Amino acid sequence: MISKIIIESFIQLAKEKDIDRKELADIIKEIFEALIQKKYGNVDNFDVIVNMDKGEIEIYQEKEVVEVVDDPDFEVDIETAQAVAPDLEIGDPFIDVVDPATFGRRLITFARHVMAQKIQEFERDQIYRDYSKRVGEIVIGEIHQIRRDALFVNIDKAELKMPRDEQIYSERYRRGDSIRAIIKEVRSEKRGPDIIISRADPTFLMKLFKNEVPEIEDGIIDVRTLSREPGDRTKIIVESHDKRIDAVGACVGMKGSRIQVIVRELNGEKIDIINHTSEPQLLVSRALSPAKPYSVQIDYEKHRALALFEDEDISIAIGKNGQNVRLASKVTGFEIDAKSRSEVEGPEEVEVYLEEIEGLPKRVVTILAENGIDTVNEVVNTKKETLLDLKGLGEKTLEGFMAALLEKVEVEVEVIEELVEVDDSDDSNESEASDKPEKNEE
Repeated sequence: MISKIIIESFIQLAKEKDIDRKELADIIKEIFEALIQKKYGNVDNFDVIVNMDKGEIEIYQEKEVVEVVDDPDFEVDIETAQAVAPDLEIGDPFIDVVDPATFGRRLITFARHVMAQKIQEFERDQIYRDYSKRVGEIVIGEIHQIRRDALFVNIDKAELKMPRDEQIYSERYRRGDSIRAIIKEVRSEKRGPDIIISRADPTFLMKLFKNEVPEIEDGIIDVRTLSREPGDRTKIIVESHDKRIDAVGACVGMKGSRIQVIVRELNGEKIDIINHTSEPQLLVSRALSPAKPYSVQIDYEKHRALALFEDEDISIAIGKNGQNVRLASKVTGFEIDAKSRSEVEGPEEVEVYLEEIEGLPKRVVTILAENGIDTVNEVVNTKKETLLDLKGLGEKTLEGFMAALLEKVEVEVEVIEELVEVDDSDDSNESEASDKPEKNEE
């Protein structure tokens, strides 16, 4: 019987494609409805029953009993109808049994073609249903194609796509490599399901932590926030609900065993694990690791933070292209402004000792030192009258010393010029003031 042969061949194909019997029966029914449509032009008065247990396909065509037939697809004459069922009368429905063999070999070939299409559709739908339930799951597949805008990964019968913006920029992929990624999104398209996977998405890193740190999976440790720039650095804030368990220590593992697995998977991406605290200043300070601010000021209204660093630490605090402070801002929720001590307090004055400056009169330097004036700043910040009161210093001597100092170092020019000014209107007083020191100098 041809229907049994068809079913058996379809069952064999379905086994290869892992299609269950009920779904196969639905596919065969759709195929024969397509055959009926192709042969008769409609399926309105046909009914197809597929019996998988018996291996039979039953096709019934309902017609109306009439005296004279105008449309043989919908009508049967009274003589033919009563030959099958003597009780039938004009106007009654008549059920005609259609032998599947009447469709011929060409239509059976068409059926096989439709069957192949239906199986393809079924497989696509099955893949879509399967992967839709697996969003957020990490999968491992083999790279089989690399394009400029994406790479494609095979897992069993499914093809998964990793767009360029879901890749880690520093990684280099090769065909045939095994790759691990998270299922980010599944979309239904006409040509089949579009399964998007990612290694750059923060949820991939989150899932890696859950896989490696049982305390996170069990809910003992919470990941409060996570901020990531894939391939470079990640900052993650964790909190323990059990006082006996240190959140950071659990994430790092014994001798770094847990965190090392994650870092290796991400090809060396730096990960800063931060212990959560309800104190914003301390949280911001921890988030700015590896730099440590000496002061943190919080503006709660504007949700901003000012972090102050020693001059030698400011570059570490900001990070390459501002990355460290940017990630710290995202993970804490505060917009952090990092400044150095010199930016806030002004540059630190450098003490220059007079005895270290070559070319200054040694005798004057000695007189100043004996009176507790050892540096350039101390000279500049001492009033002229006070200097002239020192034993051994006259007006001309001081003027010459300050002129020499002005040539040797960059100091407050206006102050020194004020000290070396000579009042031409009072020459006698100047001479008198300078004569006394000259005698002492002898």
